Amino acid sequence: MAKTLTGRVTSDKGDKTIVITITERKTHSLYKKQYSVNTKFMAHDEKNEAKVGDVVVISETRPISARKHFKLNRILERGGVQFEETDATADIPEVVEVKEEPKEAAKTKEKV
Repeated sequence: MAKTLTGRVTSDKGDKTIVITITERKTHSLYKKQYSVNTKFMAHDEKNEAKVGDVVVISETRPISARKHFKLNRILERGGVQFEETDATADIPEVVEVKEEPKEAAKTKEKV
């Protein structure tokens, strides 16, 4: 049976390749202190549909390249930056442009 892992996409720069970071919480056996371990995997994304911030499920497959041994199964949750225009942006005053006088007019004022 192939391994399935769940993690967050941290890079989608490569063509048909995504980098997934899986964060695990572990407890030290002697000191009982909890710490986090990050592991990165490269996975094959045939349709380039996963974006940075998405939570995805990847599964183990035959070696596709030197570092890719996983493929994208499905996208569980869409992430990334989302911008929604709200009423708060309406309160920001508009910038008013101030027209400068031509240099010749400014020189005539100085002489007077």
